[in-house]
Amino acid sequence: MSETDEFFHEIRVGWADCDPARIAYTGRIPYWCLEAIDAWWERHLGQDWFVMNVDRDVGGPFVHMTIDFRAPVTPRHRLSCAVRLIRLGNGSVRFAVRGFQHGVVCFEGEFVEAFVKASAHRAIAAPDDIRAAFRPLVRPKWA
Repeated sequence: MSETDEFFHEIRVGWADCDPARIAYTGRIPYWCLEAIDAWWERHLGQDWFVMNVDRDVGGPFVHMTIDFRAPVTPRHRLSCAVRLIRLGNGSVRFAVRGFQHGVVCFEGEFVEAFVKASAHRAIAAPDDIRAAFRPLVRPKWA
């Protein structure tokens, strides 16, 4: 993956996602970010969170989230979420997600997942295969 390669996950924002002001409910934004990160996992590891938790007993609960809102999200245009892995730690990963509609940045956030043994909800180191797959994918956060 080169610096110019980007992973995008497209979301259809519906009327039911919106409040009376005709913009997306605030709570939908982190939901869409997590959906985009899950799609990133599936694309780059071939396994989504369900498979990781159920088949491999490796969980990834979120331990940190921050989101800065830049412009309203509406049903008028598709929401495109760019996802970058910006840090691969021993027991966690940090993603940056940036949401766009019609060329306008609507939000930017950072999301940290810890690795756990899912059945025991106990911290573990990142599995070797995940570390190997993700190491070349680490990119700097957008400027």
